Amino acid sequence: MGDTSCFCCGCVSTGEVGIVERNCKYNRLAMPGITLMCWPFEGMRSRVSLRIMQLDIRAETKTRDNVFVMVYISIQYQVIREKVFDAVYRLTNPQEQIRAYVYDVVRATLPRMLLDDAFEAKDHIAHAIKTSLQTCMGTYGYSILNALVTDLEPDPRVKGAMNEINASKRMKEAARERAEGDKIVQIKIAEANAESKYLSGVGVAKQRKAIVDGLRESIVGFSGNVPGTTPKDVMDLLLLTQYFDMLNMVGNNPSTTTVFVPHKYNGEGGREGGKEDVSGLVRDGVMQAQSRLIRR
Repeated sequence: MGDTSCFCCGCVSTGEVGIVERNCKYNRLAMPGITLMCWPFEGMRSRVSLRIMQLDIRAETKTRDNVFVMVYISIQYQVIREKVFDAVYRLTNPQEQIRAYVYDVVRATLPRMLLDDAFEAKDHIAHAIKTSLQTCMGTYGYSILNALVTDLEPDPRVKGAMNEINASKRMKEAARERAEGDKIVQIKIAEANAESKYLSGVGVAKQRKAIVDGLRESIVGFSGNVPGTTPKDVMDLLLLTQYFDMLNMVGNNPSTTTVFVPHKYNGEGGREGGKEDVSGLVRDGVMQAQSRLIRR
């Protein structure tokens, strides 16, 4: 009886290893390149990639404040060359196995956190996922290189509420800063007004002092040049001069209305004092003007 077996070859790409079975039983690994096999007793069952692979997972859970969030996780893993046998023969679907472990860790970690804390604890969640997967998947020939929490997405209505809360906080801060700025402006205005009034008072005081000094000099000079005059006569003359100056200014001012002010000087009789009281004259003038308007 002749030998009916023959040799055949199989090719394995770089970054992969082949699984060679003999009589449906694992025999050896085929390294990258050409591998000779004794057909029909040996065959290439499959090729396993040793490259880094990535599995993207979405897991929905809720936080401690009862907000449902969608968590996006990326798992980067690789088959361990020394444990290719375990990776091929011990797991039927490694992706589903990884997915199950990720769901378990996420749904055990996030419900203990508030939503704001969950956004700040992404690294903590990723570390917990990686630690759990390394412990479990290492037994089956898989090395977990990275576990990345790429996004946390709450319900759109919750996102809108959070944005409104942040917007309100920013508006309060802006209003507070604006009020502080207005306060500073008002303080500066008040300080400027106080300084202005102080300087105005100083100016008025100096003006009055100059007027008093001028009156004193005028009285002394007039009394010395005109024999028989008393200081009271000089004061009356000065007051009368100022009274006429006032009338002239009021009459020449275009913004004033007509004022009826009788002005007469009766040195002998007149009213009780011999001289018309200026306030009485002003009062009589106003009353005459009002009575004239009533008659019209």
